Amino acid sequence: MAEAHRARKRFGQHFLHDGGVVDRIVRAIDPKPGETLVEIGPGLGALTLPLLERARALTVIEIDRDVIPHLQAACGHAPGLHVIQADALTVDFAGLRAPGGGKLRVAGNLPYNISTPLLFHLLEFAGAIQDMHFMLQKEVVRRMAADPDTEDYGRLTVTLAARAEVAELFTVGPGAFKPPPRVDSAVVRVTPRPAPFPIRDLAVFDRVVKLAFGQRRKTLANALRGTAGPEAFAAAGIDPRARGETLSAEEFARLAGCL
Repeated sequence: MAEAHRARKRFGQHFLHDGGVVDRIVRAIDPKPGETLVEIGPGLGALTLPLLERARALTVIEIDRDVIPHLQAACGHAPGLHVIQADALTVDFAGLRAPGGGKLRVAGNLPYNISTPLLFHLLEFAGAIQDMHFMLQKEVVRRMAADPDTEDYGRLTVTLAARAEVAELFTVGPGAFKPPPRVDSAVVRVTPRPAPFPIRDLAVFDRVVKLAFGQRRKTLANALRGTAGPEAFAAAGIDPRARGETLSAEEFARLAGCL
């Protein structure tokens, strides 16, 4: 009998084992045969097997080469399972689309230490992705989906909102994992926008958002001094005395468009 695989801290591994949670995730994704499914960080295959059973074909990206034999065994060496041993942060996701096929549907239980950079890496391929379902640290999901003028609302919220729609689906406790993490997790659906809502220059938008949230207590006039003058605020219909945390992503887009 093969020795059990031990979770590795350096890969941020916390293996999902709660069948009820797995079922809820699969129902949220609702995969269909013929769809191009990609799972990031499949680990020991708790989510992989039911996804494969529903979709019949699945590409998985796993950084830990030692876990792959355990994963393949768990899936009965199914011919529909395609394993890529790689760091997901380096993968060209557009290249995973089948010629003439539909957009990718991406899922995974993401290591907390790379969740934000991986999200933005994936959104660089927004035109190739239909939707994404991820298990993330609950605190991160709250910041992703926060409303303006709330404690969790910030740069991540606004920068992400320009690129995708975000919906928090449900919370998952530490006991659903082995080993259990020290924090709660949450499942989130991220749907890339066909194109960023009217933003003339995404780099300008991102710079304005970064400056606005650099020091949250500053007014926009002070935070954007040297970048946005009175004329820009007037043209955008934005009060320069407001703070960045009170503006919606659409209002930031309007302001950035006046620079």
